[in-house]
Amino acid sequence: MKLNLNKIELFIPAALLTVCAAFFLGLAFPHASLADPAPALEEVVDRLQRIYEKTQDFQAGFIQETTVKSIRKTDTETGTVYFKNPRQMLWDYKKPKTKKLIINAQKAWLYLPRDKTVYVQESNKIFKSEALIKFLSGLGKLNQDFTIQFASPTVDQDGNYLLLLYPREKGASYSFLRMTVAKNNFYILQIGFDDVMGNSTLLRFSNIKMNSGLSSKLFQFQPPPGVSIFKMP
Repeated sequence: MKLNLNKIELFIPAALLTVCAAFFLGLAFPHASLADPAPALEEVVDRLQRIYEKTQDFQAGFIQETTVKSIRKTDTETGTVYFKNPRQMLWDYKKPKTKKLIINAQKAWLYLPRDKTVYVQESNKIFKSEALIKFLSGLGKLNQDFTIQFASPTVDQDGNYLLLLYPREKGASYSFLRMTVAKNNFYILQIGFDDVMGNSTLLRFSNIKMNSGLSSKLFQFQPPPGVSIFKMP
């Protein structure tokens, strides 16, 4: 996934996707049969929303797989993601190339060390433009920002719930999100989406630490000497 401050795709990454994105993974999930029925959709969404509203911060390792449809190539990136409510996140990519995406309530920076380049943008444009980022930053409401339904099948081989989330906002960078939610604690296990060109992104998370008291200093950034700085509209 190309990180672009004009259209940051998490989630999360894309982020996000992802995103984020978002994004809690339990340490263990008991095996369940595909025959186990899922609860009502409203219950899954409500409990998922409450989990995020109670979470002050979290960090996790992530694996991001991005497939470019036109050349049938999949790139894999790994790193650590940090979130602190509200409006603070850091995607710290380690392999195969180092880069950082830092966002707080005022600014967003994309730092590319090998290119000695920093892109900077006002963060309010980002929080207003992407429903998934709003949700993961403690600002959004799932039912207000998405139309949600169960996927088919409704559960995976471990009994975790499979959801499809269609953004209500016009001009979103994806048509819908595929989300896996843990059956025993309603944490998000992974998020996937396809962009308008048919390229796909999948984010998976591990080694979660929640409500550990992350410092807001983690989400500040001072460009190092000698880098080129580009301000994005």
